[in-house]
Amino acid sequence: MGEFLAALAKQKGITAEEVERQFFDTARPTSLLKRFETPSEVAAVVAFVASAQGSAIHGAAVRADGGVIRSIF
Repeated sequence: MGEFLAALAKQKGITAEEVERQFFDTARPTSLLKRFETPSEVAAVVAFVASAQGSAIHGAAVRADGGVIRSIF
């Protein structure tokens, strides 16, 4: 994703950070995080769900999406 953002930024003549900001302003305005998750953040969710601390989570969809969907209601 980093390489894609860098290439798009170069094409548009702006920074990768600006490309990311524009993406979340236009394509994902409901995102609470307003940035892409890092691999370590996603790994932390996976590690939690797979750990003993996540043992109460059975059959639930767990999303590491930065809060794009605020609620199911």
